[in-house]
Amino acid sequence: MDEPGDGVSGNPFSGIPFLGDIAKALSGQGPLSWDAARQFAALTAAEGKPERNVDPAIRFALGELVRIAELHIGSLTGLDTTVAGRSPEIVPVTPGVWADRTLEAYRPLFTELATSLGQGAHPSTDEPMDPALAMIAQFGTLMQPMMLGMAVGSMVGHLAKRAFGQYDLPIPRPAGPEILVVPASIDSFAQDWSLPLDELRLWVVLQEVAGHSVMNVAHIRSTLTSLVKRHAGGFRPNPSAVLERMSDLDTGGNDPMATLQSAFSDPGIMLGAVRSPEQEALAPHLDALVAVVIGYVDHVVDLASARLLPNSAQLAEAVRRRRVEASAQDAFVERLLGLHLDRQAVQRGRAFVDGVVERSGPEGLNRLFHSAESLPTPAEVDAPGLWLARLDLDA
Repeated sequence: MDEPGDGVSGNPFSGIPFLGDIAKALSGQGPLSWDAARQFAALTAAEGKPERNVDPAIRFALGELVRIAELHIGSLTGLDTTVAGRSPEIVPVTPGVWADRTLEAYRPLFTELATSLGQGAHPSTDEPMDPALAMIAQFGTLMQPMMLGMAVGSMVGHLAKRAFGQYDLPIPRPAGPEILVVPASIDSFAQDWSLPLDELRLWVVLQEVAGHSVMNVAHIRSTLTSLVKRHAGGFRPNPSAVLERMSDLDTGGNDPMATLQSAFSDPGIMLGAVRSPEQEALAPHLDALVAVVIGYVDHVVDLASARLLPNSAQLAEAVRRRRVEASAQDAFVERLLGLHLDRQAVQRGRAFVDGVVERSGPEGLNRLFHSAESLPTPAEVDAPGLWLARLDLDA
């Protein structure tokens, strides 16, 4: 009789000590290895170096700025800036902490992605397969969660190295008053662009508080979260593409860890996948909502910063140019979650906001926050007059 864990049951490698131990360790880890994701995120974000805690003086300064931002964003939007009665709280963190917290915040989305990619990972049993090839295929299936964890962790780590705050990606996070910012990235950008540091810090806090207020509107939070989750779960795997890409790796370097880290930061390693018809149908709706959210937040931040900052226009131009000039690795995280944060999306959102304000004044924009039915369709984003006319008919 076959013992549990032998080749007939779950572990086909039990008779091979080395592979059997690996297979046992990998089994039961779920569709994505979170240990691997956290390790690669930390390694990439901190570049393998110890991170110093944020200076308490910076924590205090940012805490003072959030009170200013809350006052002005609240008066301009009319939105409740609190969460469960608590005012926003700026939490300065290192890139490594930002990466770890971001992985946890987006865990449901990455799990949905990993589950969708795992649907085609198991070899078909319709036709006989050479035993050796079958074993290799099964081992590849066991390795997939580890590979996905490495890839996701590496990508989030790269994003952490340049993130200013938690809404660099316009995706809702678990509801709460905390807003993460990364002072090291803000300070470095101010120095590189010769921008006044105190003004840039306030500009970023305004941006984060505005994004936080919008993302905590219940129907925007639920609609956007649902669209992103459906997109992440809509990929369809193409295992042959992964094997072809891995065969092209240069393994002759002197630093195997660097080679491995570089490999798993390449989306071609993780995603031998293609966009599905479901994603194609979903894309216009997700693109439209993201464009409107970006356009609205940018509009509010411009109004608030013009009140408070002498160099507001210069700051906005620099930060927004940085946003649309993301690296290929950063842009892939966006595409993975169905986001298009390019110049076209930004201009589309801004044109919608300007069109509404021109026709209906600033109060016209507040109609976005009435209900899910008040959100514009993709066609209405490009024709704000139609959106206003529909809402008037429905009133």
